[in-house]
Amino acid sequence: MQDQNALTSGIDHLGLAVSDLELTCGFFVECLGWKVVGERPDYPAKFVSDGHGLLTLWQVDKSGGYTTFDRRKNVGLHHVAFKVESLAKLESLYERVSNWPGVVVEFAPQPVRSGPKMHCIVREPGGLRIEFACTPAA
Repeated sequence: MQDQNALTSGIDHLGLAVSDLELTCGFFVECLGWKVVGERPDYPAKFVSDGHGLLTLWQVDKSGGYTTFDRRKNVGLHHVAFKVESLAKLESLYERVSNWPGVVVEFAPQPVRSGPKMHCIVREPGGLRIEFACTPAA
């Protein structure tokens, strides 16, 4: 799927500003099984990975308050989507994630348009909108 005319070759990492660094990092590590692969305590930021992708989680400065993201009104990241290997794993992951403290479910696994791709969307405890998606084998 690589475009020979493209001047880039994929995403190196995705940086996300979060309302509560420890809460969001805990969700990725404790709930999803990711690993902390680095950090910058002076920013503060933590780098987490599932072995395929890398996220930089940056703590917002809450000293003057902060504004939560509205996907319909703000320019910026609408959501981040992660691949899941199978429908069984998507359903298992959804069960775990939807029962995680502070998670808000937007919708349970359902077809993307007419399928066969399936997906679900949640907001992790810190408010990031996350999609999990799989294309079941025929």
